[in-house]
Amino acid sequence: MRDYRNAKAMAQALRDNLKSKNIILSVAESLELVAKQFGFDNWNILAAKATENETRRRVSQGVEFFATIPVIRMFDVGKAKEFYIDFLGFTIDWEGHIFEGAPLYMQLSRDGLTLHLSEHHGDAVPGGTTVVRTRGSDKFHAELLGKDYKYNRPGLDIAPYGAKVMYTVDPFGNRLRFEQEIPK
Repeated sequence: MRDYRNAKAMAQALRDNLKSKNIILSVAESLELVAKQFGFDNWNILAAKATENETRRRVSQGVEFFATIPVIRMFDVGKAKEFYIDFLGFTIDWEGHIFEGAPLYMQLSRDGLTLHLSEHHGDAVPGGTTVVRTRGSDKFHAELLGKDYKYNRPGLDIAPYGAKVMYTVDPFGNRLRFEQEIPK
């Protein structure tokens, strides 16, 4: 089985090397040339084959990761709901206590993102950062600003590493960083 995982890096290296010789290729042209080097008619076929091989490799190893769910520490259920539900637009999937009088643990979700919030002292450390890969950053940013939430008015910036980034901090000092990759 051939390893196609570095095909994009190969295309970038090709562009860089040819550029030093004053030969300019678009990203698409370099991807197509790399596909030809691997013996495929076009980049889409190579990309599909690479995905298929990667899936086969993971399954053959018996390991598959399919979800990440951050656990975020909270100290006040009312403030947590005001921030995560009223402001960020999440919905409560479930909430509960492991016994009467125990701290609350709940699951929230929105558009494919799942978060767990916990009052349990051992579940998470306040002040952590959760990075959320996002599409539609401009729309989400406008939605949040339109809510006129008095405790948070996030900005939307372009990071030096080429992503639109919106930072927000919950009432407990936990940071959420919503990042959208900017196509090159």
